[in-house]
Amino acid sequence: MNLHPDMDKRLQQAIRHFWKIRHTQAQKQGTTTGTKDAGARTAVTGGAQMNGFVSLVHDLLCENGVPRVDIYCEKSVELPGWYRPEKK
Repeated sequence: MNLHPDMDKRLQQAIRHFWKIRHTQAQKQGTTTGTKDAGARTAVTGGAQMNGFVSLVHDLLCENGVPRVDIYCEKSVELPGWYRPEKK
């Protein structure tokens, strides 16, 4: 299967964003409260680390004919689940 010609570049950007945000969040957490989460949790509780992948999937869906109005990324995105009643 042939992928979009710049897919490698786009995936690299999403991966780079993921690790950059994780690092930034880990460094930033606790600077105002003095309290940090334990272990690697400090890097992921901010939630923004997945935004690069969200943007990539959003763009790929649009490029392949899915109308923008049918793609939800920020509002009305709750998924019911076992762990908690809603998860974005």
